Amino acid sequence: MLRSIVFRPILAGVFGIAIAIPSFAAQPQKPDSDQNKHLDIRSDVGDLHLGNDADARKTGLPLYPGARLRHDDENNSAANLSLFTEAFGMKLVAAKYDSDDAPGKIIDFYRDRLKKYGKVIECHTREHGGSPDIDDDEHSEAVKCEGDNRGPVTELKVGTENNQHVVAIEPNKSGGSGFALVYVHVRGKQGDI
Repeated sequence: MLRSIVFRPILAGVFGIAIAIPSFAAQPQKPDSDQNKHLDIRSDVGDLHLGNDADARKTGLPLYPGARLRHDDENNSAANLSLFTEAFGMKLVAAKYDSDDAPGKIIDFYRDRLKKYGKVIECHTREHGGSPDIDDDEHSEAVKCEGDNRGPVTELKVGTENNQHVVAIEPNKSGGSGFALVYVHVRGKQGDI
């Protein structure tokens, strides 16, 4: 559900950092396969993880009963990115799923589960895939709806710009629903890297 363009600037920055710091030593944790590809780099300067090993659990939310991980050729259905240094840290986890149930059931399920993180807001957009807002300030603002707040995609948001959970739900053309679970956490100032 999230367009791959959302992740391109983040991934480019992370790869740039990894290439620029020669003290990083790659330590693959598992053999590469189409099912689970990832890169783990650990050093005195910081730690980096890039992978397609995201799932509902890593977003801090339960998986909707009967949901299936989306398998599409357009882009990956799961992304797990984290970069941590002494001055800056960022974690982004996103996973896309399909369900045979109507959007309303999924919205009700996740609205209830998101409450443990704070006040849940409901937004509506014309298309999915907007990038989460990330604020450079350590005192980031509460999440908010963007645009005219109309459209077929329902986004449930909770938290602040630097620590947020988002669930985006939309009806599938073939019936049922598609939804994405997203968790973003940023600490420190991005310019401190």
